Parts: sequence; structure tokens; C-alpha cells
Amino acid sequence: MPDTAVWEFARSHDFSIVTADADFYELATTLGPPPKVIWLRGCDYPTAVAEDLIRSQAIRIMEFLEDSERAVLILRP
Repeated sequence: MPDTAVWEFARSHDFSIVTADADFYELATTLGPPPKVIWLRGCDYPTAVAEDLIRSQAIRIMEFLEDSERAVLILRP
């Protein structure tokens, strides 16, 4: 699917996007939320490492999702 189709689907269903793709960062900074984007920047590591990163940042992620002003949260291991 094209990124724009994923973006529109997430927007219309009140989803957030978790991605390693910089294209969604660009969409978020250009169009603004919704949807919100959690960017796993430089993610060239196994899924288990990405999972641990997301779990370890759960409070930060929840605060981000509740903040109506912010469009992107960048996470790095």
C-alpha cells in the first residue's frame, strides 16, 4: 500500500502509526496529526529489540498520545 493510503486509513480510524520509515515522519511534520507517528529512527535491529524499546518507553508513549499538539515521537535504542 502507498504510505498515503496507510496514513488516511490510520487517520480515519483514530490509529497511530509505529514505523521505522522516515516517510511517515515527513507526512506527520507536513500534515500534522492525526494520525500520530512513533518513529523508530534508525531501526535496523530485530523485532524483539523494537518491542523492548516500545515497552520501556510506555509512559512516554502514553504522554505523547495524549498531547494533542505533538505529531511525532522519535524513539532510539
